[in-house]
Amino acid sequence: MPGCESLEKIGEDEYRMKMKMALASLSGNFDGKVRITEQSPPNSFKLMVEGSGKIGFMKGEGNLKFTAKDAGTEVSYEGDVQVGGTIAAVGQRLIDGTAKMMIKRFFDKVAA
Repeated sequence: MPGCESLEKIGEDEYRMKMKMALASLSGNFDGKVRITEQSPPNSFKLMVEGSGKIGFMKGEGNLKFTAKDAGTEVSYEGDVQVGGTIAAVGQRLIDGTAKMMIKRFFDKVAA
């Protein structure tokens, strides 16, 4: 995940995460958790992420679906994220664009 500095397994399908978030001139570190739920291998799973730091909090979930296509796999997703605190108050208009950029970076790394 973009900005992820560490990911440590703490249970079955659950990880402790340290992440750095930057939004325009506002940036900060977040501590949180990532959980993988509603698994249906090899077709889909849900990814749940939550974190908090000095500049606010974030909580999100995404459903990822995998479909065989030609010689590879097509990945589709839908999700939702909520943010609060200073990061939401200061960067409200920038959040959508930043979220889309982070999702693109995630899938670019998966493809690589």
